[in-house]
Amino acid sequence: MNIHPTAIISPDATLADGVDVGPYSIIGPDVHIGKNTKIGPHVVIETHTDIGEENRISQFASIAGAPQDLKFRGEATRVVIGSHNTIREYVTINRSTVHDIGVTMIGDHNLLMAYCHVAHNCKLGNHIVMANAANLAGHIHVEDHAIIGGLTGVHQFTRIGAHCIIGGASAVTKDIPPFVMASGNFAKLFGLNIIGLKRRGFTEETIGALKTAYRIVFRSKLLLTAAIRKVEEEVEGLPEVRQFLDFIRRSERGICR
Repeated sequence: MNIHPTAIISPDATLADGVDVGPYSIIGPDVHIGKNTKIGPHVVIETHTDIGEENRISQFASIAGAPQDLKFRGEATRVVIGSHNTIREYVTINRSTVHDIGVTMIGDHNLLMAYCHVAHNCKLGNHIVMANAANLAGHIHVEDHAIIGGLTGVHQFTRIGAHCIIGGASAVTKDIPPFVMASGNFAKLFGLNIIGLKRRGFTEETIGALKTAYRIVFRSKLLLTAAIRKVEEEVEGLPEVRQFLDFIRRSERGICR
């Protein structure tokens, strides 16, 4: 363990072996940090936070500040961050309110570039990339392998599907299905994220089935329920196709079209 003498560590914080804390960083009470996590200078981790192993947190990041929500009344809510994440300069991650999932959660192997914001009650999966100054409002769920372009704002309670990519400077107000490309203000769909799917080893069979499903749902003139039924009848029921349809069915905000 290597803690700079100017760092301030609460006696109620727990730091595992191999943790580094840089100059002038502040770690508050009820903070638990896993092995070999590196915390740069001037980082603030306020309270009620669990951080896993092998994370890299850069200077001036702010973690577990109170949620920016008028309903918050000081409850002891948490931030939970997994392992092998990179959190760059000036990233802000807020604690949750007691509503919805009751925690702000970030999984493993994620990259949050400089100036990103993750608001209260967000849930991020694994292998997600948020480019510089991408901002998530409250209660947003982001699935695995999603990429959110820089300067993009995402409306509260929106869901971002797995393996999708959102172009920079977009305004996202509706759910983005998995496996697609979206961009614009307001965001609209531009087909499948074919390059991303190929890079991640999806087979031609799977990509072909997803292409057909996408075309039926978004480019036919059928009503959504009829389009989903047509996909189920005509497209091979691969797991990815079922994932695509299930995401659309569960949408409460409506799907980006």
